[in-house]
Amino acid sequence: MSIEVKNITKLYGTQKALNAINFTINKGEIVGFLGPNGAGKSTLMKILTGYINATEGEALVNDFNVATHKIETQKSIGYLPEHNPLYLEMYVREYLQFNAKIHKIPNEEVLKIIDKVGLTPEAHKKISQLSKGYRQRVGLAAALLHNPEVLILDEPTTGLDPNQLLEIRSLIKEVGKDKTVLFSTHIMQEVEAVCDRVILINKGKIVADKNLKELKKNQDQVLEVEFDFKIEKEFINSISNLKKANNIHDTSWVLTFNTSKDMRAVVFDFAHDNGLKILNLTTKNKNLESLFREFTS
Repeated sequence: MSIEVKNITKLYGTQKALNAINFTINKGEIVGFLGPNGAGKSTLMKILTGYINATEGEALVNDFNVATHKIETQKSIGYLPEHNPLYLEMYVREYLQFNAKIHKIPNEEVLKIIDKVGLTPEAHKKISQLSKGYRQRVGLAAALLHNPEVLILDEPTTGLDPNQLLEIRSLIKEVGKDKTVLFSTHIMQEVEAVCDRVILINKGKIVADKNLKELKKNQDQVLEVEFDFKIEKEFINSISNLKKANNIHDTSWVLTFNTSKDMRAVVFDFAHDNGLKILNLTTKNKNLESLFREFTS
């Protein structure tokens, strides 16, 4: 087990930031940690990295108790906090060599990690000269430098442009092939694109823990369609794989299908074969964003 969280509670005065949190993460999983602002995500990540102590409960990382074996835990973790702490007056290569000395890592490993995160064109520059995206890469490089078994990333894609998002997403997926990755984000598309699983936290409690493949597999396909004429329910029930049809307004229907096949073409064929025109057709599938709203509203 790479990460094991047992009844973790954290109090700030009388405020309960975390309330008896429990979950486990296996080696090789990429897990998205979601929740609204103030839900307790950063607090838990700080506990897992030994930065702060839990009030109650126990956290294990790579079988090390975080509270009693902080140094061993931190050696096996790569951590990129929400506010990426960098020495802006240092050069990129210089900063990473400085980190390498702390971990007693040879300089050739610095060159490898610079190449891995796409920093080679910027390695000669001062960190203060870099864009937000390249600064995030420097933070990721520092987190990966000592080849940790567990990578903990707190909002790693905040402030990145679409191209940078794709590059960081690709890097996280690549890293996740042989490491355990736990990362928080507010960007649902990132979680759906990268993660194997999502843990959703709200007001200090775990409210959902879902395998994304199972979540997608078990989804009904929902289409909202507007025809140019009003039709009877018995007529629309002839569409194949239709599970449920609701007439929401005059010529508009919400159609639920129990198949993973894209049914938009089937609905278009149904309209064409019956002399109907489709004025509007939209998908209404229950995605991660709607799940987030459901559990945190």
